[in-house]
Amino acid sequence: MDDESHVQAADVWDERHLRIATGAAGVALWSWNVDTDRITMDSRAFDLWGLPQKSKVTFEDLSACIHPADLDKVRAEFSATRDLRGPYEIDFRILHGDQERWISARGRGEDEGIVGRIMYGVFLDVTYRRSFEEQRELVAREMHHRIKNLFSLSSALASIAARNTDTKQEMLEDLAQRFQGLSAAHNLIFARSYDQKKAIRLNELLSALLQAYLLDPSAAQNISISAPEVLVGEHAITPLAMIIHELATNATKYGALSSDSGRIVVTGEDETDVVRLVWKEAGGPASDRLASKNGFGNKMTERVIQQFNGSIHRDWTPDGVHITLSLNRALLVG
Repeated sequence: MDDESHVQAADVWDERHLRIATGAAGVALWSWNVDTDRITMDSRAFDLWGLPQKSKVTFEDLSACIHPADLDKVRAEFSATRDLRGPYEIDFRILHGDQERWISARGRGEDEGIVGRIMYGVFLDVTYRRSFEEQRELVAREMHHRIKNLFSLSSALASIAARNTDTKQEMLEDLAQRFQGLSAAHNLIFARSYDQKKAIRLNELLSALLQAYLLDPSAAQNISISAPEVLVGEHAITPLAMIIHELATNATKYGALSSDSGRIVVTGEDETDVVRLVWKEAGGPASDRLASKNGFGNKMTERVIQQFNGSIHRDWTPDGVHITLSLNRALLVG
């Protein structure tokens, strides 16, 4: 490097300019005295941790902010960094007031870059990245669950069709109608969900979702729907459809619809602030309470219903299950 280039580099990368660069990138700085365990941080790091600024802190000061579930892991991994070769990265959660943040602590191990007895590194706020990763994992699990449900549902519908037909051709036609019913329900829900000026009546939505099971002459006795006259808003259509579809899938796999004598009655009440839907199954095999409670589908249902500030309550009976959905009316119709 010639003298002119060296001068230009010194001018560009002085302390003030480096501070501007790290600030623009959201990088917080820390140093660690390996003998005294003292940690020195810049103002951005104190803001990130939600701590009052002072000249020095200890690991114990920071520990008070670390999520209890991550504390032991952070202690062990941070102590091990001096024996690691090359760069390291430790991701963990901190409690910032009533918020939860993800922080990534980064540096270089094996005492690389140590000055005197002080090591250096950075903190990064990676909350957005971790939230995106968690959401992506959840979507992947939900997709996996839906695909499994699709295969189970196809098998169950084939069994229903076989019970209600005498020839292969009749079974083929019956099964085709049932799949067309599922397809029509999907198209209705998809179209309404993306048309922000459209809503759908609750009875219409329930009938569309259960259309595939309403093809038999005895359908009026097998499935009964009597929901309140409530409009379901466009933002509520898809999550509510997910819940009802989960209930119907469970009913076909091991509930009332897996038996010729099974029946489902769906009723509801429109109260001042809450819409309640009651899904009652009877005439099916005995319910397995533990298996039903622990399944991913039911955990997903409980998560989705939170979008309505709602709740789900299950009562198991010898021949079926009674499920009560409580939905915030404003969130359902809005």
